[in-house]
Amino acid sequence: MDKFSLFGKFTVREGERDTMVNILLEAAESMKNLDDCEIYLVNISESEPNSVYVYEVWSNENAHQASLTLEATQTLIRQAKPIITGMDRISTLKTKGGKGTSSISY
Repeated sequence: MDKFSLFGKFTVREGERDTMVNILLEAAESMKNLDDCEIYLVNISESEPNSVYVYEVWSNENAHQASLTLEATQTLIRQAKPIITGMDRISTLKTKGGKGTSSISY
């Protein structure tokens, strides 16, 4: 069950974290129609007011790359670019198993 997983961090302009969270939650909503996207979770840290973390699990790396070319994704990237001050790929992982869901909503 090798899956492609990605843990990333977006650093945004001061006061723009909620805007970035909303953009990424919209991205998560658009991923619900993609069977290859199994998990897309948007996270914040109370100690980092200008950071947003995303954890993604995909059927494979090609599916993740293909998602970046979708028009909906490109639109969200254009919205986010002006407020992003940095991006870090914290880790790329091979998921071997465990418990997960693609239908988490809050």
